[in-house]
Amino acid sequence: MKTYNNFLKEDLDHVIAHTEGLWEELRGKKIFITGGTGFFGCWLLESFAWANDKLDLHSSAFVLSRNPEAFEKKAPHLYNNNAINFLKGNIKDFIFPENSFSYLIHCSVYQQNTDEKTKNVSMTNEMLNGTMRILDFCVKSKVEKMLLVSTGAVYGKAPAHLKNIPEYFSDSFDPTISQSAYHHVRRMMETISVIYAEENDFEAKIVRCFSFIGPYLPLNSRFAISDFIVDALSNNSIVVKGDGKAVRSYLYMSDLVIWLWTLLFRGKSCRPYNIGSELPISIREVAGEFANKFVPPLPVSILKKNCHGVAPDYYVPDTSRARSELDLQQRISLSTAIRKTMQWHRDINSREER
Repeated sequence: MKTYNNFLKEDLDHVIAHTEGLWEELRGKKIFITGGTGFFGCWLLESFAWANDKLDLHSSAFVLSRNPEAFEKKAPHLYNNNAINFLKGNIKDFIFPENSFSYLIHCSVYQQNTDEKTKNVSMTNEMLNGTMRILDFCVKSKVEKMLLVSTGAVYGKAPAHLKNIPEYFSDSFDPTISQSAYHHVRRMMETISVIYAEENDFEAKIVRCFSFIGPYLPLNSRFAISDFIVDALSNNSIVVKGDGKAVRSYLYMSDLVIWLWTLLFRGKSCRPYNIGSELPISIREVAGEFANKFVPPLPVSILKKNCHGVAPDYYVPDTSRARSELDLQQRISLSTAIRKTMQWHRDINSREER
């Protein structure tokens, strides 16, 4: 069944335009995806389905999901696509399908409620043991190339003088501090992926992702940009819960999936690559970008003021490795990304109201 999300047509054509030469490698083959129903996963499935049809690849994707039924309500056009199959299960104990797979993308994340205290033991168990099981599955299924979707959180807190974090920046967290557990678990996921790849003769590509915006971004997350979308959709004041000095950079999701597919097929094995925008912007300035999408502009409210002497939280990648080796770059501006994301959520709201 060929069903599409027509709202994303322009974005998906953008993806194909910058990845078309890569897809031949996937022709007639199977790919296994974990985390395929989340923010990143939805974009991977959208772009896969679009390329599979437009380029007549005759490929198929298998998606591991805790709750495929819920995804049917979220994205019925993907759930009902004949080239996309769903396997119900958890990464820690899923039953291996009998099929052989040429490729695997592991982008599953630990899930907990936004108002819930972090459970480090549960998080460590699921992410490490789950990744070990995924890697066992890579060996059994004779995977040729796997992509581990990691995070810039592996770097810890960079020193103030380091404006863009490179891949060679070393660990800055004390391993005995429990608050840094997620950081260390993510580093271990990368390490065991490299060990498995080297000992079992398959390629492990590693990407460290920073901050992103686009359709499918969940609005119940812990990120400021999700709160700004909710505020803007309600025509309310854009509320910055902190002092707004923290610095981020945002890559639009159609650019992200160009990077992900390129790195899966062409990236060097066991070599990490940063993914994200190199254009820094403070949270206060991001709030202003949202406010200025309205006429007249919405007011911006800064809740926490006068934070003198507190160094801003700076989280911006150095992507020179991806740019120089694979010619990857940001093509969609943040202003355009905000406009597209807002249009998406307005469209979702209008469809729900009908």
